[in-house]
Amino acid sequence: MTRAPGSPAPAAGPARDGLLNILKPPGMTSHDVVARVRRLLGVRRVGHTGTLDPGAAGVLVLCVGRATRLVELLQEEDKAYRAEMCLGAATDTQDAFGEVVRVERDCAVDRARLREVMQRFVGPVQQVPPMTSAIRHQGRRLYELAREGVAVPREPRTVRIHRLELVRVEPDAGVLRAGTRITFDVTCSKGTYVRTLCADMGEALGCAAFMSFLLRTRVGELDLGTARTLEELEADAAAGGPVLLPMDAALSRWPRVDLPAEAAARVAYGQPVAAASRAAAGGPGPERAPSAPDEGETRSRRRWVRLYDPAGNLLALAEPEGRGADVRWRPRIVFS
Repeated sequence: MTRAPGSPAPAAGPARDGLLNILKPPGMTSHDVVARVRRLLGVRRVGHTGTLDPGAAGVLVLCVGRATRLVELLQEEDKAYRAEMCLGAATDTQDAFGEVVRVERDCAVDRARLREVMQRFVGPVQQVPPMTSAIRHQGRRLYELAREGVAVPREPRTVRIHRLELVRVEPDAGVLRAGTRITFDVTCSKGTYVRTLCADMGEALGCAAFMSFLLRTRVGELDLGTARTLEELEADAAAGGPVLLPMDAALSRWPRVDLPAEAAARVAYGQPVAAASRAAAGGPGPERAPSAPDEGETRSRRRWVRLYDPAGNLLALAEPEGRGADVRWRPRIVFS
């Protein structure tokens, strides 16, 4: 069977390099999942691409072997969630696992007001990270300090909400009161705290709120449709070993460039090569090689490409440098 141009190369056999799209259950930390997969695969080089709270469930993408070079890159990916917030109370953790610190029994919000407030949170917003987050302060995680009853000042951070859509309201009444549960879908940038979003929207509504449920539905290009439970992975191991997704399964948005053998050998050593090979999937070919970013322009990964050897193996991620006919592919992450 011939593989279509631009499609990911299949992982060969029980590969030790690749990705796992795990359906994390509630009750486990992201580190718990990594530790379990390390034992299951018998490898140490396993890393996750974005912490998911212990009480939350959903997509947790793991990088195995050489794919750990993608961890930092995939951590930058947008993420999507289905969340539920409950009106009428605020907690010290902003979710259902904390202590109630304020109750608003007399709140009353109509749907038009709810939709107007939700729309205000689309785009760039400022968030103060919660004390129960994994952000470091003077070398210690904030959640470690919170367990000791210590609170420290946190600077607000700018995050971006790309999409925020109301799914349902329960009970389905004209006026939303204390105890009403609001389910919504959100797509957001790295570093967004959905529980903080719930708390901030509650404040904007004039009615305290906390996050009562969270399911991560997508990380970058990997979603719930391809996620596997830990039990399924253990069954795979008993049958001969889990099948990893190829490293480029999460990279298809970047054009594919197939290199001749000589250029591929240079890329394997991290050396730049002329941008003279035709790119698949609508990418830049030899007739229209891209120009490098203008002087002073912030380097952007949006213009990277995937470089492959003649056998179809992913060699590197590269960005263009130079101008006109002198444009070259400069490897930034090399896998071989």
